[in-house]
Amino acid sequence: MRLDADCFEPTPYNNLWSEQDIVLITYGDSVFTPSATSENAPSSTSSSAPLATLDKFCDDYLPELTGIHVLPFFPYSSDDGFAVMDYSTVNPALGDWQDINRIASKRRLMADLVINHCSSRSAWFDNFIKQKTPGKDYFFTVDEDADISDVVRPRVSPLLRATRTENGVKQVWATFSHDQVDFDFRNPEVLIQFVKIIRLYLDMGVNIFRLDAVAFLWKVTGTKCINLPQTHEVIRLLRTLVEHAQPDAMIITETNIPNTQNLTYFGNANEAHGIYNFSLPPLLVNTLITGSCLYLKRWLMSMPPAQNGTTYFNFIASHDGIGLRPVEGLLQQEEVDTLVETMELFGGKVSWRADKDAQKAYEINIALIDALKGTIKGEDHLGFERFICAHTIMLALEGIPGIYIHSLLATRNDYQKLAATGQNRAINRHRWDVNELTELLEDKHSQHHQVLCSLNHLIKLRKQQPAFHPNATQFTLHLGLQLFGIWRQSQDRQQSIFCISNVSDQDVTLPLTEINLIVSEAWYELIAGTKIEADMTSMTLAPYQTVWISNIAT
Repeated sequence: MRLDADCFEPTPYNNLWSEQDIVLITYGDSVFTPSATSENAPSSTSSSAPLATLDKFCDDYLPELTGIHVLPFFPYSSDDGFAVMDYSTVNPALGDWQDINRIASKRRLMADLVINHCSSRSAWFDNFIKQKTPGKDYFFTVDEDADISDVVRPRVSPLLRATRTENGVKQVWATFSHDQVDFDFRNPEVLIQFVKIIRLYLDMGVNIFRLDAVAFLWKVTGTKCINLPQTHEVIRLLRTLVEHAQPDAMIITETNIPNTQNLTYFGNANEAHGIYNFSLPPLLVNTLITGSCLYLKRWLMSMPPAQNGTTYFNFIASHDGIGLRPVEGLLQQEEVDTLVETMELFGGKVSWRADKDAQKAYEINIALIDALKGTIKGEDHLGFERFICAHTIMLALEGIPGIYIHSLLATRNDYQKLAATGQNRAINRHRWDVNELTELLEDKHSQHHQVLCSLNHLIKLRKQQPAFHPNATQFTLHLGLQLFGIWRQSQDRQQSIFCISNVSDQDVTLPLTEINLIVSEAWYELIAGTKIEADMTSMTLAPYQTVWISNIAT
């Protein structure tokens, strides 16, 4: 219901998504036209502007994806966009707001609200140094002797940044790096600025807001400075404003923290509409390299169904690495150690965080296709099957799937970019010349072509299944350690799908009696497009094969 010209009455517990929703995760220049890479990049009126190239590439090769998360597309100074210099403009090296509008007119657009910090080269921080408005009191500072001993850190860099200002040296809080200076949300003017930014993004076509690093937003010295009650209050306020401004807009929280803490960001269906399901990537990779679904199954059984009005955002690869904090309490340390060692064997790197007086592994940086090219026994010839299996599992799970562009394109570790930047995360942030990429995708013998075709087939198939609605019923099946299975049922109870994957490198027999197929109904295996004959008593699943067994053929 509309209250007035600018305000709507939101419908509580309303699902703003369906089985049709699948989101592409990408940088604005993950694919580019070579002429757009010079310092004098063309304007967005040129078809060679990176955002225009991305838009056309999605039209041509990713037509089934209904949403797109374009990672920070603003002017920035470091961290591949997450040190924002100006929240109100598009990075001219990518394009302009016209390009963003064009993308948003075709797909549901997710954009980052980098809310915890901004660039030390921003106008606001320059004003902080000069002690001018706006900005002079926008940043969190503490005394040199402040108690920061319990602060949870995602990095190993010093927390405080000594900054000379017109009023003397200030100790500025810098959670992520000294180029990323943290805001002080105790000042209501900071909140007002971000409300204005949200309004601008809505006007420009943004439909989903990814609240980057929001768990660190509020600071109180002497505490852990993460997940504080005030942070949750800010999220509740932002949700209230967003849903009254645009009822179909969503907020998703990016909180790379232990699973039980992550779940709190749902609130009582009054905080995030969606939360990043950070435990899924490390648990699924662990499953596929060990051949045992023990830990994945345990975790899934402990996960509460998302109530109406909320959903999980599932992903297994992104622009960042495979986070390890989300498996604290879920994987034994020896399992984590084996995971790290195996990923290093496959060419991955490890990023660290400060933990009091020690350092702990924070994330593994590796391209997903390289992460799954073998098992704990070493590299083998089943990497393709293992990689597809991972996505088939994710696509079946409760929640909205997000797929990283470099997974769709079978992009391998970028050692050249890693060496050039010295940043571990660069290993999984390749930039494709669109002409070179197109040639590879048109080659039916290339792995890039084979992966994209396989994933596009699965995506299209998933979108046809009501039982894959993000809030449809899900139960975990008990089929041993080599077979991972879930049962999904549509909200109208008309469709059931048994999703079963062989997560091992050996053939495994699935007795059909174990899944209790109703004998009065016909059953179909959707992926292969075959009917299950009434006299079949078992199926043999090849290594990493998945079956979607449904009572409705599509």
